[in-house]
Amino acid sequence: MTDLDIPPVRPSRAVQRPGAIQRLMSDYGQEIVVLLAIVALFAFVTMINPRFISANNLTTIFAGNAYIAVAAIGMSMVIITGNIDVSVGALIGVLATISGTLAVAGYPVWVAWFAPVLIGMAINGLIGVLVAYARIPSIVVTLGALSILRGGLISATGGTWISDLPPAFMVAQKKLFGLPVPLVAMVVLTLLAAAWMRYSAFGRSLYALGGNPEAAVATGIPAERRIVAVFIIHGFFAGLATILFATQLQVIQSTVPPNLELTIITAAVIGGVSILGGSGTVIGSTLAAILFATIGSALIFTNVSAYWLRAVIGLLILATVLADMFRRSRRI
Repeated sequence: MTDLDIPPVRPSRAVQRPGAIQRLMSDYGQEIVVLLAIVALFAFVTMINPRFISANNLTTIFAGNAYIAVAAIGMSMVIITGNIDVSVGALIGVLATISGTLAVAGYPVWVAWFAPVLIGMAINGLIGVLVAYARIPSIVVTLGALSILRGGLISATGGTWISDLPPAFMVAQKKLFGLPVPLVAMVVLTLLAAAWMRYSAFGRSLYALGGNPEAAVATGIPAERRIVAVFIIHGFFAGLATILFATQLQVIQSTVPPNLELTIITAAVIGGVSILGGSGTVIGSTLAAILFATIGSALIFTNVSAYWLRAVIGLLILATVLADMFRRSRRI
């Protein structure tokens, strides 16, 4: 038999092109893991206590924590660029106080809604300028902003409660298409942000900056302007999250919500955004925010102390970071 008689060897399909499942796991592996964890947790707790899937509890899980998911969208973008913002919790506390004060002072509700968005963009834009042009590490800038915002809020208000909020202001208590507004906002904003990050040149440039800043600059990406822009966008989402947070109850306390910045950052990281930058999706951060809310509710319905939630989240952070480091070491 000559060489011409030997039939050609066809490469396997896996070698030719990854299958749909392989591509899905490659692009959204962490997101799928988080989603499966949510489904498994729902099934397990429902078997123990069927009231876990009551309408009121589902509303609390999905709509009551939507503001965390919305804030985590912007946080994910910041972390993807290789930066971080530890002041977001204090920012939301300040913006909620400003929004509530405007509402009870008699200003039109649209002013009370738009003010926190614009102020959040302005404050985070300043942070972005210091990070991008002054070359100050983002952790240092945002730690300083955290102290300024938290101390200034307590000094100015004394932690008082804002009450007598007008009914028209309470957008988080309204429904759209029969669904709670926070739930609709969370889903729509997540899908739009995910599509924008995946398919727009701006979104892809953020991954490039976080993955290899030198190569990104060499290809013509304006690194400084991108960093300032992503912090402004982060402020935009923090402002939207503030509206959902400030309007879900009848009163607003003029303080910084405890551990809010940690929860938002953790949602991004556990959702698959690499703490070192360059990878992850906003879909994962939203699913992680839902997972946290599900775990907290599950502990209550199974008569386990809610204080275990922080311990569970801590373990999830360690596991996620170790998995990310392992994946990166295999690529080298």
